[in-house]
Amino acid sequence: MQQYESYPGLPALIGRSRVSTFNALKGRIWKRIHGWQEKFLTHAGKEILIKAVIQALPTYTMSVFCLPKTITKDINTMMSRFWWGHKDSSHKMAWMAWKGMGRSKKMGGLGFRELDSFNVALLAKQGWRIINFPDSLVARVYQAKYFVGGSFLGSTLGRNPSFIWRSIWNAKSLIQDGMMWRIGDGKNVRIWNDKWVPATPSHTILSPINGLNADATVNEIINQGVNW
Repeated sequence: MQQYESYPGLPALIGRSRVSTFNALKGRIWKRIHGWQEKFLTHAGKEILIKAVIQALPTYTMSVFCLPKTITKDINTMMSRFWWGHKDSSHKMAWMAWKGMGRSKKMGGLGFRELDSFNVALLAKQGWRIINFPDSLVARVYQAKYFVGGSFLGSTLGRNPSFIWRSIWNAKSLIQDGMMWRIGDGKNVRIWNDKWVPATPSHTILSPINGLNADATVNEIINQGVNW
């Protein structure tokens, strides 16, 4: 296969120039937009096309690879020009930055996806699957190569990592920010250092350490007779 060919729908090889690798994705989006420019579309129609077609096109690719910022910026620019009005070389003024258009409608935006954040969320979902399904083929392959005898959360980037692994691993921090322990017997959950309290925004104990050591676990404060 040639360097910039795809299989099936994804780049078969990732070269040094990642922008060149994903240019085909940008070209597909441009063809869709270019085909709509000659049609008279209301803003409601444009909103539906952007959300249902343009923002859906890169979703499969973004669930596997972390797209370069240049690519996502160019896609955002194409969507912005399509929204505000663009024919050939004539551009209309954008009355609001595209980032503002991504706010919810309650906050004055239109709810368009912020592609970089959406990309990280999709990759974090892949990492979450590795955690929840350790016996799956992909989880076993990555464990054998990158975190032998360990876990995804404790893994390192490793030497000479693949671009897919690098993409998923970079989303690990998002998983860690959103995770919280579910208390069972409490033997593996540290009172002061782990996230386990649903009632606080940080999900951690904010009071100073008194009476127990810094590494005390939750089972030490559970009344075994009534389980609380």
